[in-house]
Amino acid sequence: MTTSSRGHFSSRLGFVLAAAGAAVGLGNIWGFPTQAAQHGGGAFLLVYLVLVFALAYPVLVAELLIGRHGQANSVRSLMAIGQPKLAVVTGLAGIFTVCLILSFYAIVAGWLLSYLLGAGFRLTGLMAAAQWSEQFGFTRNVLFMLIFMVMTVWVVSRGVSQGLENWSKRLMPMLFVLLIALIGFMLTQEGASQGLARYLTPDLTALDDPALLLSATGQAFFSLGLGVGAMAVYGSYLKGDANLPKLALSVTLVDTSVAFLAGLLILPALYTAQNMGLNIHGQDGSLVSSSTLVFKLLPALFSQLGALGPWVALAFFILMAIAAITSSINILELPVSFVAEETKLSRRQSAWLIGILVSLLAVLILWQFNLLFALVIKVSTQYLQPFVGLLLCIFTGWLWHRQRCLAALAEGSQSLANSKTLRFWQWYVKWVCPLLIIGLLVQSFR
Repeated sequence: MTTSSRGHFSSRLGFVLAAAGAAVGLGNIWGFPTQAAQHGGGAFLLVYLVLVFALAYPVLVAELLIGRHGQANSVRSLMAIGQPKLAVVTGLAGIFTVCLILSFYAIVAGWLLSYLLGAGFRLTGLMAAAQWSEQFGFTRNVLFMLIFMVMTVWVVSRGVSQGLENWSKRLMPMLFVLLIALIGFMLTQEGASQGLARYLTPDLTALDDPALLLSATGQAFFSLGLGVGAMAVYGSYLKGDANLPKLALSVTLVDTSVAFLAGLLILPALYTAQNMGLNIHGQDGSLVSSSTLVFKLLPALFSQLGALGPWVALAFFILMAIAAITSSINILELPVSFVAEETKLSRRQSAWLIGILVSLLAVLILWQFNLLFALVIKVSTQYLQPFVGLLLCIFTGWLWHRQRCLAALAEGSQSLANSKTLRFWQWYVKWVCPLLIIGLLVQSFR
């Protein structure tokens, strides 16, 4: 496939919603709030906001720049910078990593779909069906994982404007509406004010905890879907006149807003549950894990809300499903763009091929769940993703000729050409971002 036949985003808004939708995932809706609750509440929020703009934003600009410059899949875009052998290794490592990520992500998203269906069954009085839908089991897990993968493949197979952009324009506004509506409802409940205070009041003593910095650094880096080259593919669908720093800033602000709003929902919900007599702590005294929160604690909370409970549950799991699908289409786009451009397969054929392979891997994980599920998550997100992210920073900061890199970044705005900010960004990506990622990797191996 030639670059001339590749699709492009039709508008700035379309790109921002698609890229922000790609970044907004389950980590924003459940991962961020629970980490905030476990690491000093407002202190975690403060450190996270600093790191989003100190680490994630510069790396996002770098990934988008690599893609727009190359106007091709991640491997070809990296090869356009230089060091073709290293480019192939880096690009393929990113593709392998996202396939691992999508395999467990589809499993978790399948659980969300099953609970969404269960909420619908409860509204119609089909309690036996609801219990089956919410009962953990191999058959149920495989079925709903496959349903989610079919949804993801269908969107990606439709292309850039009709698939990625079109569905992001529909789903992202729905996500914001549902999130704000649920926040408004939850803040009216007894005990919610305690959760709100924990979230918005920094516990400065927690800043001495190394676990807070590690957790906030990882959340800031991963919340924007960085480190695998997926955003480079989105950048490759941008036209040459796009102002990358402004677009990246818009994406960062939207993604961060969703994470912040999720905290306004989840932490008040936690303390509302505690006020109703539910236990929000584990055996070691720490707050419940993300999976326990979403699949046990919150459903128990919803069941105690009376007639409104099933409706609140339905809205919550629709919210989670939207967050899952907007992120999964970005994950799948990375390997699909590579296969479609490097083989004779069409985009549709490539999407179904990758979808089937990832689904088979997910079935294997479900078959050996206790052995593989946590292992795949750890290897892909704690080790491979930061490592590939480090290589991407090396490409932008060290292997790309400085003047050519800056000229490529300034293409979208003449005012950037002589900007000191531009030179500072290149230096920052060259030195500061790699050191932060290396620190994250070192902590991960401890």
